[in-house]
Amino acid sequence: MNDVEIRPQVFARTAGVLYLIVIICGFFAEIFVRQRLVVAKDAAATAANILAHEQLFRVGFAADVFGGLCVIPLILLLYELLKVVNRRVALLALFFSLVGCATQSMALVGHFAPIVLLTRGRELGVNMDLLQAQAYMALQLQSIGYAIALAFFGGTMLARGYLIGRSLFLPRFIGVLLAIEGVAYLANSFAYFVAPAIARGVFAALMVTGLAEVILCLWLLVMGVNVAKWHEQHRLR
Repeated sequence: MNDVEIRPQVFARTAGVLYLIVIICGFFAEIFVRQRLVVAKDAAATAANILAHEQLFRVGFAADVFGGLCVIPLILLLYELLKVVNRRVALLALFFSLVGCATQSMALVGHFAPIVLLTRGRELGVNMDLLQAQAYMALQLQSIGYAIALAFFGGTMLARGYLIGRSLFLPRFIGVLLAIEGVAYLANSFAYFVAPAIARGVFAALMVTGLAEVILCLWLLVMGVNVAKWHEQHRLR
């Protein structure tokens, strides 16, 4: 097997490794840091948790940033794999991902802001009740930024699901699952924007459909792609 024949398999396995890093970083930051330390509707308790576990809070921030860094080469590798199906749709998925990643990265300022507010603000003699409220609201703004990013990632999943569904070298059921996840992403974001009372229930459904990306990640890691079919589709393009 020559280098040209190996390339799509190397891209697939590398993408699988990067995808796994992104999933682990995001899961850690959201589940083991923010959801553990942020107490709903209680700014004082949230502030106390952040100050008591400041290093964990910083590590959660760093994990999110590192995951974002890994997204960039990941989406490039997926573009290289999937452009043989439809270059325009593959570019669409790439652009959706880039905008979503940029939005999520900027929203992370809201994650780090409580540390600045609660530590520097206290040193400057600012009223602690005010600092606690500001820190809590910064985290709420981070959640809004994350929801905006998820809307763009929803577009990514729909485009990527279409590409995988039309591919000859990856299982079509993964494409279907990704498309369902894309719809769930969009539903979650817009429920958060216009109907927050039902957003929690929609988010629970999103967590279930998020398994689609886990399945894609593991498939790329373990199975890779059907190289012969990839080249066949490349010739047909």
